[in-house]
Formats: sequence, structure tokens, C-alpha cells
Amino acid sequence: MPAASITRFPRHDAIAFAVLAVLILAVFPLALDIFRLNLVGKYLTYAFVAVGLVLCWGYGGILSLGQGIFFGLGGYCMAMFLKLEASSPENTAIQSTPGIPDFMDWNQVTELPWWWMPFNSFPLALIAILLVPTAFAYLIGAAMFKRRVGGVYFAIITQAVAAILTILIVGQQGYTGGINGMTDLRTLLGWDIRTDSAKLILYFVNAVLLLGVMLIAIVVKRSKLGRILIAMRDKEDRVRFSGYDVANFKIFVFCLAAAFSAIGGAMFALQVGFMSPSFVGIVPSIEMVIFCAVGGRQSIFGAAYGALLVSYAKTAFSESFPELWLFAMGGLFIAVVMAFPNGLAGIWKSHVEPLLPRLFNRLRPLPAVTPAASEAAAE
Repeated sequence: MPAASITRFPRHDAIAFAVLAVLILAVFPLALDIFRLNLVGKYLTYAFVAVGLVLCWGYGGILSLGQGIFFGLGGYCMAMFLKLEASSPENTAIQSTPGIPDFMDWNQVTELPWWWMPFNSFPLALIAILLVPTAFAYLIGAAMFKRRVGGVYFAIITQAVAAILTILIVGQQGYTGGINGMTDLRTLLGWDIRTDSAKLILYFVNAVLLLGVMLIAIVVKRSKLGRILIAMRDKEDRVRFSGYDVANFKIFVFCLAAAFSAIGGAMFALQVGFMSPSFVGIVPSIEMVIFCAVGGRQSIFGAAYGALLVSYAKTAFSESFPELWLFAMGGLFIAVVMAFPNGLAGIWKSHVEPLLPRLFNRLRPLPAVTPAASEAAAE
């Protein structure tokens, strides 16, 4: 990133970035055992989606209820490479057809499909993680935004696409693993990703990537593009009459949010060791919107905190009341919309931030009183 861009960052963004970096790079690794740290790493993969939604929804006014599509596609692209590496002829010697994933063998598939071939190469798999979801987002965006489809209609369409993709993945069990997804992912280029040391390294890789994505989001927010996105959200017709191609701007930010989501999905597959259609459909997509809403849909840093807090609440609450979690999630979303529409970031800005100057003034030490000053005061 150019130094000129960094100098334009407002002070509160720099402070918020530093606090989050210290939290996820130092506090969590020092305070948590490897099991809990791996859970936090999984939560942080959702933050990629939430940050993308801040740009797409919070700044661009484009509510997508199908971000699980791109999270899942990124995860499946990574899982396909890992699954092929785990399905070497030596590891699958007991199968009817050695050298192909086990779920293909179970479904009488005798040859690796042509569209699986590129995932034998790690560089091609990395390219696919970004290219496939972004290209799919471009197709959806061009089809919708060029025809000026937006608002609730766009949200419903993305939700429908998420449902269709889930059905497609489940139905093509012989090629995708079906409802069970892709499991038993073991190594990355020969490196065992199931060990504690590997999980620790992957956590830090995930955290650094998230911070990088957030820096990109801040650059977009602070640029002319960010101002145009806000103008489109508030007065779309006025922006169009000013000569800007609104559809192209919407397509770009939608594709950027898809790329962010795909990176999160790929890191999820690496850290958790599997990928399934349960992360692609309607319910996970709505949960991702709630992460963004709780943190603050206009706050890049709030989105990360929202993903962490809601995911932790889901884990803790569902352990005791698994059948009630969806009701709690729905109630949380209603509470956010009605009580604090700007999320945690809004609460911080309106209730906590005004108190900080007074608090700092109270904590500031009084100046030392010299004898000369005391005599002058007495006179």
C-alpha cells in the first residue's frame, strides 16, 4: 500500500486497527489454548464476509442474502485441492479406482472429472479461489444491476441462488461429496494441517490475511470510490444523472465482497479440515448478514467484532439450547434493527466515545506544585 494512502487514514481508524491487531495477534494466542484458538480462527473466517458486506451493504446499499455462495465456493476450491492431495494412489489403494476422492469411488465414478484436473496444482487452486467466486458474482451482478434490479428484489434473488447452489451440491454427490461435503482433509503440500503447530500457524495466516483485507476495505472507503458508493446508497438517481455508470460500481463492489468471502471460505476449509453445503445455503448467508449488522454495517472494524461475538454466542448458546439458537438469532437481528441500527460501532460512538475525554482528564496526573508557586499563591 502506498505511504500516501496510509497517511490519509484518520487517527481513529489507525487506533482501531492497532487494537484489533493486538487482540487477534497477541491477546488471543497468549490467553487461549489451541482448541479455543482454532475456534476463534474459524470465527475470524466469517469476518472476511462481514467486512465485504460493510462495503457492499453498509456503503453501497446492496443487501446480499447469498454471501454464503462465495464463502462456500472459496472453501470448496481449497477443499478440492486438499482432497486430491489426500487421495493419492497410495492412500486410496483399497478403492475400486485408486487415485480419486473416496466419495467418487462410493458413487461408481471411475475417472476424475475434467473440471477437477486444475485442482491438482496449488497455484491454480489459489487462482480459482479468487477467480471462480468473483466470476460468479460478476455474472449475478451484471444480470441484475444492468437491469436496475436492486433493493429487496436483489436480496431475494441472491437468497434463491444460494438455495439453488446448495441443492446442486447435495444432488451431485458423486462429484461434490453431497450432503457430507469434503472431509478428511489432511495435508497442504505434504504439511499435516491437523497438528497443533499447524493450527497455530494457520491461525496467524488467517489473522494477517484478515488485517490485509481490512486495510483494502479502508482504502476503498477513504477513496473516491467510497464516496461514490455512499452517494449511490443515498441518492442513486442523482449519481446516475451526474454521468456515473451506477451498475458498474455496484458490480465492482459486489465482486470485491465476493472475493473477500472466498478468502474466508478457503481459510475455513484449511483450519477446520472439511467443507460442506451447510455453509453455502440461506441460513449461513443470513447469519453472515447478522454478523455485519451486530458489529455495525458501516464499520469495518465493527464487522470483525460482530463476527467474533455472534459466533461465540452461537457456540455457547447452542451447546445448552441447540433447538432455540435460530430463534435467538432472529431475535438478535430484530433487536439490532429496532434498538441499535448502527450496531456495536454505533453504541461505541454515541455512548462510550463521548465519555473518554472526561475519563482521560480524571486520570491525568495533576502538575507538581513548586515552593515558588505556593508562595505566589499565598500572596
